[in-house]
Amino acid sequence: MSYTAFQALVRRDLRLFFLDKRAVTMSFVAPIVIGSFFGYIFGGVDQDRPASKIAVAVVNQDNSEVSRKVVAALGADAALDVKRRALEEAREAVRGGRTMVAAVIPPGFAERAGKAFFRGRDKPEIQLLYDPSHGTEVQVVRGVLTQHVMEVISRETMSGPGSQRLLDDALRDLNQSQGMKSADQAAMRRMLQGMGEWNQRQQANPQEQANSGFSMPYTVSQEAVTARRGVKYNSMAHSFAGMCVQFILFMGIDAGMVVLYQRRSGLWKRLQAAPLSRYVIIGSRAASAAIVAVIIMLTVFGFARVVFGVRIEGSFAGFLGVCAAFAIMTATFGLLVAVLGKTPEATRGIAILVTLILVMLGGSWVPAFVFPQWLQKATFAVPTRWAVDGLDAMIWRGSGFDAAMGPIGALLAFAAVFGAIAVWRFRWESEG
Repeated sequence: MSYTAFQALVRRDLRLFFLDKRAVTMSFVAPIVIGSFFGYIFGGVDQDRPASKIAVAVVNQDNSEVSRKVVAALGADAALDVKRRALEEAREAVRGGRTMVAAVIPPGFAERAGKAFFRGRDKPEIQLLYDPSHGTEVQVVRGVLTQHVMEVISRETMSGPGSQRLLDDALRDLNQSQGMKSADQAAMRRMLQGMGEWNQRQQANPQEQANSGFSMPYTVSQEAVTARRGVKYNSMAHSFAGMCVQFILFMGIDAGMVVLYQRRSGLWKRLQAAPLSRYVIIGSRAASAAIVAVIIMLTVFGFARVVFGVRIEGSFAGFLGVCAAFAIMTATFGLLVAVLGKTPEATRGIAILVTLILVMLGGSWVPAFVFPQWLQKATFAVPTRWAVDGLDAMIWRGSGFDAAMGPIGALLAFAAVFGAIAVWRFRWESEG
């Protein structure tokens, strides 16, 4: 008897579970969607899918044949997306997040690098300006740069048109050197003379190339481009921006659920008897939700400022504008959930899944730059990408109000669309 009752209770629980659309959605669809998303952006099953290229700006202040060959080699590298820029243009592109790294090749690079290849001193310095939120990428660029510079410099110094002159200069400096031991000086002389002979043989047989060198012919300096010189990157800034966007969207869902509960209880039907239009009802709900969202955002970033030192390095007016625009968008998103949903139980699961997708695509969990290039472009079709980018620009990138106008405009446009649909689909009573 107890066994039969046990079976009946199990069957009842399973039946109730599968009748609950919210439970089915969140238990099956959500992990499949989220797992597929992370698996895809971090490699997934398609190992032949090309990785996202690293956006690199090259500032060639030397403009010699050698430096042009280095730039051409960087441009041909499959890991990089290289664009030629002026110095200030490159710096602003990095600071604004449009470029991950900028490599600055200094004047006189070819001449000094060729000499440093033999002498190991007076090396030119290549400067790398980088977005501090792309710490891994700058190391990749540095490695790729080393490879191509060494290939070009070694080829040019060993067998290029000016290689014999460089060898002659090195021999002359060696003969004038006073600090070397005589035995070391003699050994170096024999080596340089042997290289001169090797160079002549290479010029006689141009199909063969020499690819060995003796010293790294340049040095590298790295500068994180933030709001201003001397201002350090605070990684907490992006974390708080992303999490604030996520949980305010969840607050918008809760606001929508309140509307659904009120409509089911008959409150909205009673309001219909009052001299109130649906525009007043919907507008008041949107205004209250937007005010709550702004209060939450200011409180969260106030905590981040006091505890973690997160500063608004850019336009404070722009920061407030992005916060207000996102709050309005969130409020209309909650109303959209309310008017499209039939019951709170049936709506909440779908709304949470949609919110999680918006959060993922917006770069709240994983920065958008790790997405495949096509997905990076596609995510501008979701409001959360504009919100996260706008907050980043105002907080740690130090951008001016003009950089906030794009995110503010996009968020308000989404709010207008969501609000229009909410008014159009408004019903005083529950459907079905």
